[in-house]
Amino acid sequence: MQRALITGGAGFIGSTLADRLCAEGIEVVIYDNLSRGRREFIADALAHPGVQLVVGDVLDGDRLRSALDGCDTVFHFAANADVRHGFDQPTIDLEQNTIATSVVLEAMRAAGVERVAFSSTGSVYGEPELFPTPETCPFPVQTSLYGASKLAGEGLIQAYAHGYGFTGVIFRFVSILGERYTHGHVFDFLRSLRADPTRLRVLGDGRQEKSYLYVGDCVAAMTLAIDRELEQGAVHVYNLGADETIVVDQSIATITAHLGVAPELEYGGGTRGWLGDSPLIHLDCARIRALGWRPTLTIPEGIRRTVDWLQQNPWALEERAAA
Repeated sequence: MQRALITGGAGFIGSTLADRLCAEGIEVVIYDNLSRGRREFIADALAHPGVQLVVGDVLDGDRLRSALDGCDTVFHFAANADVRHGFDQPTIDLEQNTIATSVVLEAMRAAGVERVAFSSTGSVYGEPELFPTPETCPFPVQTSLYGASKLAGEGLIQAYAHGYGFTGVIFRFVSILGERYTHGHVFDFLRSLRADPTRLRVLGDGRQEKSYLYVGDCVAAMTLAIDRELEQGAVHVYNLGADETIVVDQSIATITAHLGVAPELEYGGGTRGWLGDSPLIHLDCARIRALGWRPTLTIPEGIRRTVDWLQQNPWALEERAAA
């Protein structure tokens, strides 16, 4: 890999990846419409020679095609990441996830770029019967529009690999934590506790169980895998997550202990936080581990890092509240 384009490159994961690629001496094109991405996140990357910011939308195929000049790899991260409101606005996941992926692949084909890494999700497994869930698990009925839209993106990449000789590396993430994190359960709980540290409303029954992964460990796994998978016309799928899980109540206990508060918890009830929420996400990550990758932080350590960053950057909490 000599020159890579990152869609959503000014966002949480994309900007962290940009920093890592720059440190490895790779030229980077950061492609982002800055609707959620932040210039502050890419300030260090832009100080490196050979790093370029292109402000554009992934649905603008002509602009994307131009930005791809000289690139050999695309990391496609731009997407709607707000899973919870998919059924309230059902066209958003289709447009920003599925159609956008189609536009990216067509721009790549026009530019002669044939290697793509794709940020998918563990949500594509719906509610499987097998835990930890391996990459080979049969897909059940889809339970979220987000998961369905990402699965459609995976299918497009597989078809482009078969029909046009692309090399695809698909990463099915658990939820990611760490510096530059600006949405998710830690964000929501911390913002609520800043407003009122005496009580905390919890969606569901507090027993939903999920795996999480620190953002630095996530990008380390991705760069390792994409450097290994060079077979033309092939698609490789990797789960990315920790071997451990944590239930919502344990996550709350980690956050409140770190803040030194003891709120009264108010539960919304039921086994799901929202429509389409999976009560248990735990991925089998033996395939990526076989390449020599290991997470460096536990889930509680990742939560505490996230809380620290949000406290040091209160603008993130305030901007979201204003929006």
